[in-house]
Amino acid sequence: MKILSRAWQFLSGAKKDPSSKPPYLLKQRSSTFIIILTVSLAIFTDIFYYALVIPVIPFSLTVQVGTPEEEVQRWTSILLACYSLALFVGAPIFGIYADHTSSRRWPLLIGLVMLAGSTVLLCFGTTIALLVVGRILQGLSAGIVWSVGCALLVDTMGHAVGVAMGYVNTSMSLGLLIAPVIGGAVYEAVGYYAVFYISFGIVGVDILLRLVMIEKKVAKQWLPEDDNSTCERLPEPDVEKAAHAPTTSADTRTYSDGSNGTLPAPAGNGTTEEPRQRITTEHKPQEDSTAGLADDTAPPSSTKQWHKNDAALVLIKSPRLLAALYGIFAEAGLMMGFDAVLALFVQNTFHWTSTAAGIVFLAIFLPGFISPLVGWLSDRYGPKWLSFGGFCASVPLLVCLRFVDGDTVGDKVLLCSLLALLGCAFAFSGTPLMAEISYVIGALAARHPGIFGEKGVYGLGYGLFTMSFALGGTIGPLWSGYVVAGAGWGTLGWSFAIWATSAAAVVGCATTRRLGPEAD
Repeated sequence: MKILSRAWQFLSGAKKDPSSKPPYLLKQRSSTFIIILTVSLAIFTDIFYYALVIPVIPFSLTVQVGTPEEEVQRWTSILLACYSLALFVGAPIFGIYADHTSSRRWPLLIGLVMLAGSTVLLCFGTTIALLVVGRILQGLSAGIVWSVGCALLVDTMGHAVGVAMGYVNTSMSLGLLIAPVIGGAVYEAVGYYAVFYISFGIVGVDILLRLVMIEKKVAKQWLPEDDNSTCERLPEPDVEKAAHAPTTSADTRTYSDGSNGTLPAPAGNGTTEEPRQRITTEHKPQEDSTAGLADDTAPPSSTKQWHKNDAALVLIKSPRLLAALYGIFAEAGLMMGFDAVLALFVQNTFHWTSTAAGIVFLAIFLPGFISPLVGWLSDRYGPKWLSFGGFCASVPLLVCLRFVDGDTVGDKVLLCSLLALLGCAFAFSGTPLMAEISYVIGALAARHPGIFGEKGVYGLGYGLFTMSFALGGTIGPLWSGYVVAGAGWGTLGWSFAIWATSAAAVVGCATTRRLGPEAD
């Protein structure tokens, strides 16, 4: 029992008694750098493993399982669908669970166990059933990593959530870039099992970092307040917050967990800060300058008792959240849609080898490394025009793909240029929307004091984000595959352009720009 008690104390981070000694290297292990590194590696591991095993699934079916050649395509599609379905279902469930636990590290470790189990099953499985279970575990693990990991970053970097989401996009881009190249080279040089040994090595490093990391809310049990946070989160100053927000005296206005008319701090960092609006522990005066939308016009009430189901209902009914989720759904579909057709297109049109076909993906994913910069711009200027501009810029680029139709140097240069510009456009369209989820939750919490409780609903919010991304990642490849097979490459370009136009319209109409003291 003593061992179990110590293990639970380690996993939850709970302080056993007032005289308990702090964990070793507490300040370093709870630093923002370590937390960002841990979450980024977790997301990289998930994407890397996803992109690594897809090319070897047909080999697993034919050689490991003995599936007849005519059934390989069907079972490959089923295994891909198992991952997407598990991700779609698991993300919001684990997000809600993370919002009700004392530590976000605990569900992250559960996800790591699932990923390790998935790797073992997919590597050594010799039946269809084992491969299906392996893909389901992989999808559930991804749901945990994305929903809980993004929520943990919001806990840690509340004042710079856009930058945090930029790191998430960078990790995803890096995984998508190097996994196919490494996987193909290792498989060709060493063989099937060596591909999975790489995954085991990365998972081992991931385990180490997740065990080393200490959340800031756990660290503040020992660290002085000044070492942990010097700022407090304010309600979001944007146009969705109603003009009838509560007024407070400028010289006494404070915002802390559970106080009347305040934004509850997310689980993980007891006191964080809303982007661009800061108030120090000395309570710097700040005047409200907000205009309202009719999204939810009821003024905040300090006496209203909220039912536990109200939080999810209020969140899901927010037009801003729905717009952000649709934008994420569209961007995921557009990006992942190229996965299904681009390699085959360049092989058939340019007669490139599989290695060269894989390298062409550098053009579309490499620009993802500008995502932290885009996130910083979102924190500073708001998500609306960045995301709207990204979708609008992608429309003519997608249409122009129809001009790539011959095996000439000009066509090759044009394709790579269009893909690179599309990668930049996707970075501008997607990163601000990931941060927008945090902005929406902040605005709703300020308008409905106490509705989200002390721990917030960031896990649920990013669980919904993951659902949207998974749905787009499922529909996009199906769309592109059927369109190219039935109507050709040129039709795919303008059909994707219509999809991007719809996303631009939704984001432009429902997403708000941020209003601060310097806004007009």
